[in-house]
Amino acid sequence: MPANWKILLPVAALVLVPGAAAVNAAAESDTYKQLDALMDVFERVRADYVDKTDDKALIEGAINGMLASLDPHSSYLDIRDYKTMRQQTDGEYGGLGLTVTTEDGAVKVVAPTDDTPAARAGIKSGDYITNLDGELIYGTSLNDAVDKMRGAPGTSIKLTVVREGEAKPLEFTLKREVIQIKPVKFETRGTVGIIRIATFNKQTGEATRNAVASIEKQLGDKLAGYVIDLRSNPGGLLDQAIEVSDVFLERGEIVSQRGRTKAEIQPYYANAGDLTGGKPLVVLVDEGSASAAEIVAGALQDHRRAVVLGQRSFGKGSVQTLIPLPGDTALRLTTARYFTPSGRSVQENGIEPDIQVPQLTETRASDRPRLREADLKKHLVNEIKDGTEKLVEQDGKPDPRFAATADELKKKGILDYQLDYATRLLARLAPPAPVLTAAAGKTPAR
Repeated sequence: MPANWKILLPVAALVLVPGAAAVNAAAESDTYKQLDALMDVFERVRADYVDKTDDKALIEGAINGMLASLDPHSSYLDIRDYKTMRQQTDGEYGGLGLTVTTEDGAVKVVAPTDDTPAARAGIKSGDYITNLDGELIYGTSLNDAVDKMRGAPGTSIKLTVVREGEAKPLEFTLKREVIQIKPVKFETRGTVGIIRIATFNKQTGEATRNAVASIEKQLGDKLAGYVIDLRSNPGGLLDQAIEVSDVFLERGEIVSQRGRTKAEIQPYYANAGDLTGGKPLVVLVDEGSASAAEIVAGALQDHRRAVVLGQRSFGKGSVQTLIPLPGDTALRLTTARYFTPSGRSVQENGIEPDIQVPQLTETRASDRPRLREADLKKHLVNEIKDGTEKLVEQDGKPDPRFAATADELKKKGILDYQLDYATRLLARLAPPAPVLTAAAGKTPAR
C-alpha cells in the first residue's frame, strides 16, 4: 500500500483515499502542466504570429494578464512606471495631475490633483476620457493612456471627456506642467482652521503637523477647531495616513492590516499626545476620498474624535506592497485588507459620513457621477457582512437643509457648500469663550 494513503475506519470494507501529500502532489503537477501550456503558447506566438514579436513585450503581457486577473490595484511596473511611482510618492512628477483607472476598456478619472492643469480645467471625478488629441483611446492599456498624457512641460494636449448628465462630450485643452504636489494647504476662516490634504506622499505627515502649528499661532485662544478636508484625495502611503491620524488622536489603534491568514494581523497605534489639544474636528469626505484618506476618516470617526461630513467615500480597503524586481522594475501586489479601529472593513462600502451633505455648488447630488471601488471590475469583495438590512422611512419631501440652488448660494458668496457647512457646524461645536468681568478681568461666579 502506498505510504501516502490513509485508511478510514470503521467501514464495511476498507476505503482507500488520498492523503494530504498526494493531494498536494497532484495540485503541483497540475500547476506545472499549466506552466508548460503557457510556454507552449509563448513559443507558438514567437514562431507563427503574423508579425515579428518582441519577447520582452510578450512576457510582460503575460505578467500583466496574470495580475489583472486578481484585482484592479495589483500590477507590474516596468522601468517607466516604477520611476513614475517613485516620483509621485516623492511629491513631484510631470503630467496633467490626474489619478485614473480603467473600466470596461475606458479610462475613468478617480480624482484630479489640486492646483494642477486637470483641476483648473474642471475635470471631475467620474469623467470618462475617450480621446487624446482626437485619437480614440478606448481599449488602450492604462499605462499607454497615461504615457500619452505625459510629455514635456509647456506642451498642450486635448482631452475629450464624457460626463454623466452632459448631452455631448466635453473638450479640454490642457498644458502639461511639472506637477509639484503640495500635499497640505491650510487657511483660517474666522475662528476655524482649515487643513486641506490632497494626497499622502512622503511629506504629508510633517506638513500636517506644520499646518496645525501655524493655525494655532495665527488664531491663538480664538481657535474653535479644525476642518480636515480629504475630498478627492486618492490616497497614497499607509505610513503617512498613520502619521496624520496620530496628529489628532491621544491614544489607541489607528488601523490594522490583515493578510491571508489570521496570524497576519498588524495593528498600528497612535503615540501619546493629541497635537491639537482635543479641539473639535470635522472631516470632509466625498466619493473621491480613497485608501489612505479613508484610513484617517475611519480612525477619527471610530474614536469619536471627529464628525465626518460629506458623501460616502470611494471604498478602497486594500493594502498594496511594492516589491522591487531586477532591472528597476517592481510588483505592486495587494497583500492585505485594512480595518478601522472598530473592526470595520471599508472595502466596497467606504466611510459613511455622520452627516450627509451634498455639494450644492456644483450639480445636484442626484446628478453627480459616483465612481467607487465597488464599480471597478474584479474588486475585492467585502466579506464582512452583518446580515442586517437598514430600513429608512422617507416621505419623499426634499430636505430643507439642501434646498438652495448653486446660483442662490453663489449670490451669498458661498462657493463651496460642504466646506461652508463644515465651518458653521464647527463654530457651533466649539465651547463658548469664557465671559470676563470688566472690573477684575475674571470669569464671574455662577
